[in-house]
Amino acid sequence: MTTFPGLDFPWEALPAERRHEMQRTVQASDLDDLDHVNNTVYLSWCEAVARAHALRLDMGTAALAALGAVPVARQHTITYLRPALLGEVLRVRTALLEHAGLRSVRGYTIDRLTGAEPQRLVECRTDWVWVDPVTGRPRRAPLTWPPVLGSESMAADLSSGPLRRRP
Repeated sequence: MTTFPGLDFPWEALPAERRHEMQRTVQASDLDDLDHVNNTVYLSWCEAVARAHALRLDMGTAALAALGAVPVARQHTITYLRPALLGEVLRVRTALLEHAGLRSVRGYTIDRLTGAEPQRLVECRTDWVWVDPVTGRPRRAPLTWPPVLGSESMAADLSSGPLRRRP
């Protein structure tokens, strides 16, 4: 079992619709002048896993635009714990932590899988706001988005059982 930032229960306990993961192998093009993964690459991996998650749920940008609202990033917060190096195999995970009205929050982790035990390298959080794809003005998320995820909030999903969302 593995931990996830912002949650006080294991990643594996999250509903499948709220989480997604992928693996990456560090390529030479991912490296900066110090021979470790460039900061912007970590952010691009977080965006890629979020897009893959949405596509898995048939809620990619085109589908959401057709429903009248798309998410755009408002703020990224990244905590770098250790560098990733050429050839290492990494696991990139995302989970939808909050979703209500005009905003959603995703958490991300990037772990090194090369070695006996996974090692946390990066933790990230992105605050998303929902906007009208034509006007760019704030707009509530499409009504079909929460049902795909099970409910509007992580707290609602977890309040009936022993799992709890951190304040």
